[in-house]
Amino acid sequence: QVQLVESGGGLVQAGGSLRLFCAASGGTFSNYAMGWFRQAPGKEREFVAGIKWSGGSTAYADSAKGRFTISRDNAKNAVYLQMSSLKPEDTAVYYCAARRSFDFPLLKRTDYNYWGQGTQVTVSS
Repeated sequence: QVQLVESGGGLVQAGGSLRLFCAASGGTFSNYAMGWFRQAPGKEREFVAGIKWSGGSTAYADSAKGRFTISRDNAKNAVYLQMSSLKPEDTAVYYCAARRSFDFPLLKRTDYNYWGQGTQVTVSS
């Protein structure tokens, strides 16, 4: 069973950048597909980006394409989300998610069975 802890959220002005970090422990990290989701107030949790166990393939929501980059370092048991050109509509709690799977892509909330506690990202206009 894997435990996930996110960090790196904060307050940033529109057009700025943030890098989110997710630290994993308790499992063989390279056996897990990883994802980032976000949930804004009053809205459903939505897929942002995902990465294959090997790091060799990635997937993005349309809202993230061209602005966000997901990456992982299996030696460090870490996954990252580099966010740039941030917009006020990116404001949400961002969650790291994992599933022990070699399948890819995993795009749905129900595809993942391990979750972090979330980190708040607020983008001011």
